[in-house]
Amino acid sequence: MERGEAIELTVGGEAVRGVYHAAADASAPAVVFAHGFGSTRVGEKAEALAAECAARGWGFAAGDFRGHGASGGTILGLRGSRLLEDLDALAVWVAARHAGPLCLCGSSMGGWAAAWFAARGRVPVAACAFVAPAFHFPEQRRLTPEEREAWRRTGRHRVRNEWVDVEIGWGLAAEAGQFPADALAAQLQTPFILFHGMRDEVVPYAESLEFAASAAAPEVEVVLIGDGDHRLSREKGRIARAACDFFAGRAGLKPN
Repeated sequence: MERGEAIELTVGGEAVRGVYHAAADASAPAVVFAHGFGSTRVGEKAEALAAECAARGWGFAAGDFRGHGASGGTILGLRGSRLLEDLDALAVWVAARHAGPLCLCGSSMGGWAAAWFAARGRVPVAACAFVAPAFHFPEQRRLTPEEREAWRRTGRHRVRNEWVDVEIGWGLAAEAGQFPADALAAQLQTPFILFHGMRDEVVPYAESLEFAASAAAPEVEVVLIGDGDHRLSREKGRIARAACDFFAGRAGLKPN
C-alpha cells in the first residue's frame, strides 16, 4: 500500500522520506506511524495500519527514521534526539495538510519516539497506540557493565539478532539521561492504548505495565497478548483495528 504522496523532508541536512495518504474527509483522523529499530515504514504492522485507515477513509502517513529504509544518514548516528527531530518534521508536515485529529502509532523504538513527541506537545495529538514500546530504548538496559564500557570506549556497539546486524554509536547512550522513562510517564497526558506480548524477549512486558500504571494520561488501555513475541506480526490486523477503534473514540467517532 505504498502508493500515495511521497514525502521528502530535510532534517539536519539529511533526507527523511515517507508516504502520505490523504483522508477522504479533511475532518477525519490521520494516523502517523513510527517504525521500530532496524525496520522501515513498510513493515507488516505499518501496512496493516495503513489498510485499516484506508478502509475508514482516514489519513495515514509513515516515514523512515534516518539510518533506516529510504531516508538518509546512517544507523551509527542514531540518537534519541534525532528520532524526535525526524518524527517532529513528519508530524508537522502532516498537520499542515490535515485539519482533522492527529493520532500516533509507534512500534518498539517508534513507540518511544511517539510517546516523547506526544508528551512534548509541539503538535496536538488526540491519542497514541504503542506496540511493544521500548520506553527505555536509549538506555539499552540489557547490556552488561562490561559491554557498556566497551561501547563507551570504542564509540560503537554491535546489535546482532535474527533481524539486524548493525553498529550503533555511543551518542545514543550519552543522551539517555535526557529521556528518563519516569519523566516521560509523568509528562504524557495523551490518551493511549498499549499492546505487548507476554513472550517478548526483547522488551519485557512488565516495563509496559509499570509505565502504564504511572502515566499521567487520563485514559490508558493495556492489551496483553499471551503468546505474543516482540514483533507481534501475527496480531497486526487485530492491533490495527483496536488502535483505530481507540483513536475513533478519542476523536468523537463511533468504533467500526
